[in-house]
Amino acid sequence: MTDTRVPSRVFPNAHEEAKATQNLTQTPQTMHPAYRLAFQDDEFLLREDLRPVRFQLELLKPELLLDEAKIGSTFVFYGSARIPEPAKAEVLREVATDDYAKKVAERLIAKAKYYDVARELAQLASHAARDMEGRRHFVVCSGGGPSIMEAANRGAQDVGAESVGLNIVLPHEQTPNPYVTPGLSFQFHYFALRKMHFLLRARAVAVFPGGFGTFDETFELLTLIQTGKVSPIPVLMYGREFWERVVDFEALAEEGVIARKDLELFHFVETAQEGWDYVRKWWRDRPLAE
Repeated sequence: MTDTRVPSRVFPNAHEEAKATQNLTQTPQTMHPAYRLAFQDDEFLLREDLRPVRFQLELLKPELLLDEAKIGSTFVFYGSARIPEPAKAEVLREVATDDYAKKVAERLIAKAKYYDVARELAQLASHAARDMEGRRHFVVCSGGGPSIMEAANRGAQDVGAESVGLNIVLPHEQTPNPYVTPGLSFQFHYFALRKMHFLLRARAVAVFPGGFGTFDETFELLTLIQTGKVSPIPVLMYGREFWERVVDFEALAEEGVIARKDLELFHFVETAQEGWDYVRKWWRDRPLAE
């Protein structure tokens, strides 16, 4: 035998098999759902019994695509979906119909500055250089929605960089903001898998004022660091006045339900440059592979 070439595979691939099923002879057997290829059978894949498989798929799909995009690490942005862009903030005051609504509007308007801070921080992070293997680091990653999330993806786009959006299916429509890179825009059914993808590649997290969702994501991260389930990373808390008003961190330590050293798991900052300088200083002597 003089030709030593060996084929890479001898079985047809899934694409070829799926295409072949389009030309099946129509019989009672071939038309029944039981005859469908399992991976083409939506009714089968959506059964309650298949939840473990769907978990695996939601873990695997973004992981593969992020690997293919050479995303080595991310800079995650958490924050409210309700804080307005400064240019649109005054609308909240105009539509307020009673004293309570006006008070809420004033507080949201006061926090509108964080839209610009998040946008600037994303611009700074997006200038991070690629490593020797061509992987990008500190790639901006948000929840893909409006407000602070939009500002983060917008900041990356401002400087011509790609960014990630991790959307979630909700009872009310939630479409990705227009600044997320289309090929890095993902949709999740399971909150658990979405939160896992927020942190798998995270090497810094910026937490802006927010509500239940922001609290959920932030305190889960702090718990993971506190318990040693993940290595410490920079956790930037933007808006000391807001955070110390809504959460009495000192009281938690004084009550003995957290250790005093746990107050060092996060760092209060106000400006984009201050936050980026802190992240750079943190990692200066720590390789990203750790």
